Amino acid sequence: VQLQASGGGLVQAGSSLRLSCAVTGSTYSNLVVGWFRQAPGKERDAVAAITVKGGATFYEDFVQGRFTISRDNAKNTVYLHMSSLKPDDTAVYTCAAKNYPMDWHKAHRYEAWGQGTQVTVSS
Repeated sequence: VQLQASGGGLVQAGSSLRLSCAVTGSTYSNLVVGWFRQAPGKERDAVAAITVKGGATFYEDFVQGRFTISRDNAKNTVYLHMSSLKPDDTAVYTCAAKNYPMDWHKAHRYEAWGQGTQVTVSS
C-alpha cells in the first residue's frame, strides 16, 4: 500500500485546513489510516485514525473537537479536517496505514507511511 499526503500550507491562527491522504493498493478496505504530526525538535505524536471499512474514529485528546477524520472510500482517500488552528499545531503531518485498530496511536505499529505535508499556523 502507498500513501500520499497533501493539503498543508501556511494559515493564520483560527483558520481551517483539510489534509488529504490518498491511498493506493488492493488492501484499502481493510486498513486503519492514521495521521501523525511532528513539530521541529519534538517527538512524533498521533493525531487521529479511522477504520476504512467501518468508519470508526479515534482521536488524541488534544485535538478532540477541533479536528475531524473522515474517509471517502470511492476515492480511497482519508481526510483530516482541522479547525480553530493554533500556532502549536504547526508541524509536518503524515498519514500512515496498518491492518488493525489496536494501538492506533503507536507509530511503530504502522506498516506504511506517506510523505509529510507541512502545516504552519501563524499567530
